[in-house]
Formats: sequence, structure tokens, C-alpha cells
Amino acid sequence: MTCCLMSIITVLAYIVVPISIFKIFLKLTTGWDRSPTCLVGKTAIVTGANAGIGFYTAQDFAKRGARVILACRNRQRAEDARSKIIEATGNPNVVVRIIDLSSLASVRAFAKEINETEERLDILVNNAAQGGIEHQLTADGLGLTMQSNYFGPFLLTHLLIELLKKSAPSRVVNVSSETARVAKLDLNNLNGPSDSYFTKSMDYANTKLCNCLFTTELARRLRGSGVETYVVQPGAVKTEFLKNLSYSYRIVLDAIALITHKNGEAGAQTSIYASVSKDVIGQSGEYFGECKKGWMPSAAKNKELAWNLWEKSEEFVQLTPQERQLLQ
Repeated sequence: MTCCLMSIITVLAYIVVPISIFKIFLKLTTGWDRSPTCLVGKTAIVTGANAGIGFYTAQDFAKRGARVILACRNRQRAEDARSKIIEATGNPNVVVRIIDLSSLASVRAFAKEINETEERLDILVNNAAQGGIEHQLTADGLGLTMQSNYFGPFLLTHLLIELLKKSAPSRVVNVSSETARVAKLDLNNLNGPSDSYFTKSMDYANTKLCNCLFTTELARRLRGSGVETYVVQPGAVKTEFLKNLSYSYRIVLDAIALITHKNGEAGAQTSIYASVSKDVIGQSGEYFGECKKGWMPSAAKNKELAWNLWEKSEEFVQLTPQERQLLQ
């Protein structure tokens, strides 16, 4: 009996000790925003703010006194998030606005409402994303993953750029991912499924590289406007992102995530840092991770690729000639 007990303890030690060491390492290497920036009198929009990284980003802005617009697809979940943020921060100036980034009409309706009802916009965080889904087309004829993660935010930013300029100095923060480093982007097949055995993962990675390239070109076009833009990678974060995967895959990945991934609050720190820290001023177009400047994926440094992606994106989201003039 004693021998059996000792064997169990030994096995547990081999499992628990490495996990504990890794969790301590993860905690020590996670960057936390310590910026004292006050946002009273400022307005911020966070897409996908009902859960995970978006929720904690919005909550931080509310703590700082900002007017926070939760840009979400599901009204009930957004209202629940709003109630939690108000209760946690004591800031009642948190509102819900509905947007479905997989619908060009919804993005346009949202932007129209914001432009007509808001006097200013100081921070736009393009956070919402989908992943782990089969390639399928939206009502606009665009790939669902690409439209939700890139085309939608591209159009949204374009339509809100005048309000951002009016409110300058202001910021656009695009949430990317380290998966952008393994992307295989083909501009001739931008709207189609990636030619890969791991199509779902590669489709997602391609959208995240697009976020980086978008930031690179956006920074160039905004030079001298008073609007700066940054791209951030939150690291491995345990969120609802994998909800589209099959149940068996989700169980396995959720178990791994408990050990290897940050929680949503920790994952939101770099988004917050890029949105409020004075340290990033003058670094428009740069890439940040763990609340410090990081290494932009090499493909995202390709200025010609960034420009060509922009030109194609204008066609895919059906910008009018007048709208194209907003960011020339």
C-alpha cells in the first residue's frame, strides 16, 4: 500500500511540478500595462467586447473614465457585459451598439450611427475575430473568416477615419496573432480557402497577417494626420475563440489551454497598452507584444504587398470613389 502511494505521489510530482513551473514562468513573462492614463472625456470603441480580450479591454477603458462603446454582434451577451463593466467600474457611460463584421451592410449601418451620434472617437480597437470554421461565403460573397477578421475591420476603420481625425490625437489598434508568422497569403486567392491541409488554421493565420499588413499601410496613409495605428499580438489566451471547433477537439484544446494559456485579462494587456500608453507615441505602424515593441512578421514588412492588399481590399468591401479618397 505504501509503495503504491509513493508511486502515485511520484507520478503526480512529475506532472504537477513542471506545470507549476510553466505557470510561474507564464506569469512572470506576461506584460502588464501600468499606464496611469486618464480617459475622462474620451470615447473608445472595442469590437467583440462581450467576452475575453475585448471585454477586459473595454472594462479597463471604463475604469479610466472613458465613454466605451461595446461593438458586438449578440445584443443579449453585449448587454450582460455592459452590466458587468458598469458594476465593476462604477462608470455608467458604457453603451452597446450592434455590428456584424461578416456583413458589409451591418458595418455601414454601425459606422453611420457612430458618425451621426458621437462627437468624437479617440480609440478604435479592432479586436473581434473568428476561427476554426469551415470555409464558407457570407451574403456579400466573401469568405466568412476573412470578412469577419479583416475585411469587416478594414471597412469599419475606413468609415470612421474622419471622426478619428477630428478627435486627434487618436489611435487605431488592430489585434493580430503570432500565427501571422506562418501565413501563406495569396493575393490572387484572397477570398478563397487556403491551399493547405490545415485550411481552417491557415485561413485564420492569413487574416492575422492581413491585420499586420493593413496596419503597415494604414500608418503610411495616416502620416501627419494625428491618428496613429498599432498592431498587437496578445499571446496564447484562453477565450471563446475555439467555440467553432468540434466538441472532441475543444475538450482537448481547452485542457491544454488551462496549462499553457493566459486568461482574458492578461491577454488584453497589450491591446490596452497600445491604446493608452504614452510610450507608443510616434511608433505608428509598429507591432507590440507583452506590452513592448516586438518583431513584425517578415511578410508584413513588404510595403508592396501591403499596398496591393489595400487596393484589393477596397474592391472587396465595395468602397465608393468618395470613400477611397478618405485614405489616399
